[in-house]
Amino acid sequence: MEFAVVIILFIAGIILIVKGGDYFVDAASWMAEVSGIPKLIIGATIVSFATTLPEVLVSVMAAVKGKVDMSIGNAIGSVTANIGLIMAISIICIPAVIKRSDYLIKSALMLAAAVLIVIAGSSGEVDLVISVMLFIICLIFFWENISAAMQSLKGKQNSRGFDRKQTDRREIGINIVKFIIGAIGIVWGADLLVDNGSELARVAGISERVIGVTIIAIGTSLPELITTITAILKKQSSLSVGNIIGANIIDLTLILPLCSLLSGKPLPIAGTSAMFDLPACLLVGSVALIPAMVSERFRRWQGILLMAIYGVYVFITCTM
Repeated sequence: MEFAVVIILFIAGIILIVKGGDYFVDAASWMAEVSGIPKLIIGATIVSFATTLPEVLVSVMAAVKGKVDMSIGNAIGSVTANIGLIMAISIICIPAVIKRSDYLIKSALMLAAAVLIVIAGSSGEVDLVISVMLFIICLIFFWENISAAMQSLKGKQNSRGFDRKQTDRREIGINIVKFIIGAIGIVWGADLLVDNGSELARVAGISERVIGVTIIAIGTSLPELITTITAILKKQSSLSVGNIIGANIIDLTLILPLCSLLSGKPLPIAGTSAMFDLPACLLVGSVALIPAMVSERFRRWQGILLMAIYGVYVFITCTM
């Protein structure tokens, strides 16, 4: 009976995070529009960050509670799941021709962050130097997003592009409530996910790392999965891939430095994670992005290979 309750609360945590994130994004985007911020800027900043908010909060909460393996496992596992599972589905369903200029900077930033984290793994910790370098990559990512959005804005809008959206009291009230409920849902869901994920690991006799890189990582990646499915149905594969790359950059460059900062000391990386999880993350990133940057095309074989690598990774992880 105890095991059943833990599973129910764990699933409830995932549902709260996903639905809370949905409300939070809607309300935050509305508030930005009302303030007069162009939608392009909203998409480049708020939406990019909001889709990774579940991973951020779950990892930070795990780190604060001393569950370091779960914290790192969720951050790295989410990136590996995003590429090896979610991006793979997108590429298999809709192989896409791309413009190298649209993806090159983001791809380079993501791979640079992955390399830095592999280096951190070899030293056994995410120290201050690595944290600062990761934060710099995060800032470059947001700067590049905003710059690209502003360039697009100049070509599409006149000076009236900053007009504010008209609203009324009822709409204001609804969005304030959605913002509060969304924030509460994400925080409460993250708390349930961490506590019951840890308990699930204890009861099932498996490590918190395994729970972090598999169940929690996939659970907190649901917003990206939903976005991908929607993009596939609308035949907009490049939108899906772009969102995943952006989410991965934030996962890699924001979560681990934040966890290190909040714990007040370098974030220790277990030997298993350093030897297996971190290289796996770099491997799927390289398979997904390097050939695409060379040929300016995401090919179906990449998606199949990515899914195969992810399947082997999960299998080995669960049997270790």
